[in-house]
Amino acid sequence: MVFRMTAAAIPIAAAAIIAIAQARAETIRIEVKSLTFSPAQVTAHVGDTIEWANADFIPHTATAKNHDFDVQLPAGKTAKLNLKKAGTVEYFCRFHPNMTGTITVEEARR
Repeated sequence: MVFRMTAAAIPIAAAAIIAIAQARAETIRIEVKSLTFSPAQVTAHVGDTIEWANADFIPHTATAKNHDFDVQLPAGKTAKLNLKKAGTVEYFCRFHPNMTGTITVEEARR
């Protein structure tokens, strides 16, 4: 039996693959409270999203030491970052350098 895909079916198949990949992706929440990132160390996968929720009344940042990202975290707001590559990234708050965290990003789930 030969399976043939018409040109019209290709976009549908591509959309299905993207939907499956997105369904496997997770959102990992990090709370920013009392001048700390909690949890301070997380493990995620490529394609996952990190969501920082700033419960403090002052702004913070999540700034990668390797310059991969610099996320602004306004007081009382959330901010998100989609993880695009594997590796370990240490980050800190530019306003409060004692606030630190680590994200270990593993290859995407299969």
